[in-house]
Amino acid sequence: MRVHVAFTPAEAASAQLGIVVDVMRATSTIVQALASGYQRVLCCAEIDEARALRAELGDSAITGGERDAQVIDGFDAGASPREFLEPRAETLILSTTNGTRAIVTAAASCAEVVLGSLLNLDAVARVARERGEDAVIICAGFKGDFAIDDAYCAGRIVGLLEATRTDAAIAADLIAARYPEAIDGINARTYGPPGLEEDIAWCSRVSALDVVPRLSRMFGVAAEVTL
Repeated sequence: MRVHVAFTPAEAASAQLGIVVDVMRATSTIVQALASGYQRVLCCAEIDEARALRAELGDSAITGGERDAQVIDGFDAGASPREFLEPRAETLILSTTNGTRAIVTAAASCAEVVLGSLLNLDAVARVARERGEDAVIICAGFKGDFAIDDAYCAGRIVGLLEATRTDAAIAADLIAARYPEAIDGINARTYGPPGLEEDIAWCSRVSALDVVPRLSRMFGVAAEVTL
């Protein structure tokens, strides 16, 4: 088994298994939503795509999302995992600045795609070990650039795998080793708008949830993620 880390979606290489990470907040939110009882999450790259799906699915779905950490105008919810502790519909339609785009990108290059975060760290690493095939951990980053919080989470996953490591995977592991406490690894990144402190604390809980979201299919232009 060989593991590679793509620090941005543009660096993503083809692999049998793709693990998408957007620790603040898309993959953490999807992990929480599905663990809470949502049946699926439809991940949209664009806001208009999410609105069109909401119109198509009606009351069986709600919209959640953000741009630059701000709730999208007219959406039912934002992108905080704490907003999805109780299901309000069968389907969550989600569109975020970075994470949902990375998931759609990974769908085109990997045979199987799962979502990783600190919340499901042990569970997603267990899936990768059981598969035993080459894997790429794809960091959502921030608007196409490197983001240290995603690299930190990727490094935590790398550290749990018995695999040959590329230089990028070694680098991620070194970043993870620099911050023994998960909250410090997330806070190593400088965030724009204030007010994310409670979400940072929530998303830094290691292996709090034993679920692994998987890409099940493309639902039009949206990536459908289920357990």
